[in-house]
Amino acid sequence: MTKVFLDEPDIPTHWYNLVADLPTPPAPHLHPGTKQPLVPEDMTAIFPMGLIEQEASSERWIRIPDEVQEIYRLWRPSPLHRARRLEQALGTTARIYYKYEGESPVGSHKTNSSVPQAYYNKLAGKTRLTTETGAGQWGAALAFATQVFGMSCDVFQVRNTYDAKPYRRMLMQTYGATVTPSPSDTTEAGRRLQERFPGTTGSLGMAISEAIELAVQDPNASYALGSVLNHVCLHQTVIGQETLKQLVVFGEDLPDYLFACAGGGSNLAGLSFPFIRENLEGRGHVDIVACEPAAAPSLTQGEFRYDFGDSSGMTPLLKMYTLGNDFVPDPVHAGGLRYHGMSPLVSHCYHEGLLRAIAVKQRDAFAAGILFARAEGIVPASESCHAIAGAVAQARRATEAGESPVILIGVSGSGQLDLPAYAEYLTGDMLDA
Repeated sequence: MTKVFLDEPDIPTHWYNLVADLPTPPAPHLHPGTKQPLVPEDMTAIFPMGLIEQEASSERWIRIPDEVQEIYRLWRPSPLHRARRLEQALGTTARIYYKYEGESPVGSHKTNSSVPQAYYNKLAGKTRLTTETGAGQWGAALAFATQVFGMSCDVFQVRNTYDAKPYRRMLMQTYGATVTPSPSDTTEAGRRLQERFPGTTGSLGMAISEAIELAVQDPNASYALGSVLNHVCLHQTVIGQETLKQLVVFGEDLPDYLFACAGGGSNLAGLSFPFIRENLEGRGHVDIVACEPAAAPSLTQGEFRYDFGDSSGMTPLLKMYTLGNDFVPDPVHAGGLRYHGMSPLVSHCYHEGLLRAIAVKQRDAFAAGILFARAEGIVPASESCHAIAGAVAQARRATEAGESPVILIGVSGSGQLDLPAYAEYLTGDMLDA
């Protein structure tokens, strides 16, 4: 295994906004009542103006505040690895690299956005943030960020993972967050959802509804979203920017293929958007592949239309690929991917043919994750296993065809707290959803 770190000065100083370079503009978010395009004032009940401005921005480069860069230095730049042992295990002619985001304080890429979100809310005078979390990575990231800025944090964790991933919950609580299984009895939205879906294991859409309700009731609180929206995708582009520089250190130009897991879309966006820019400007032909779970295949089976981002219809209407905001996925272990829709920007790119998508079954994902762990020594997050599965399949196809492509994988986090899921796979008890 070979890895490349960049020096601290190579931490990106700006976030990259793909909107500035898209051939066609994405559809605007709509007010849920008037069905007219949102204006900034429509979002001030849940977001600070600093994030609202980023959400609507078409500026190509947005400077990362010094205070945020200082915290980024705890884990950025993250390493790019050449997966030589995985290549050997596969007997492949492909050259495989992976960008590893699991070395952040909470073990995932989510801190790339939680820190600036907490920062902008702190500037706006907020003292409390509410949020949802699927597998727990985002909840842990926001708990960490609010602790850094001296704020409180309330997390609604999807009930399935609240029960199945207790260590994620413990990590959030270690950082000082209050964690509630969703749907809960503590909000009106939660109570209605339990009546509507008796015995439900929950979903991200349900947890979003509860978190928003809590935020709008407290003038000192804001809501923080871990994926989907434009400003979240923007913050994550530090991943792809670093990777472009690191590939040069390896003597590579651009990869032939890029694989990243896709649930709400922020991880995929963070790695791929700088590479989409390279494609648009004629410097490359990177085949970008979104790897979503077969249990929540919003891109491969959803409709491209306006829909709510939550289950109760409290969010703005977003133009995205969606399975319907009342869709409740099977309780697969990749909780961070159990979402009914997809980022509007990712959806726009998919609709315009700037990336493609595949759906990966849960057992196939974990088989690839175990292969990766045994070869590279890193246990990947359940979500990341989907990207690894897509890349492994491509590497095998390349070998059969006598080709030697460069394959890049986004490994969005560590799976050390997902070991019960791996145990379920190893014992043969895993649902093949």
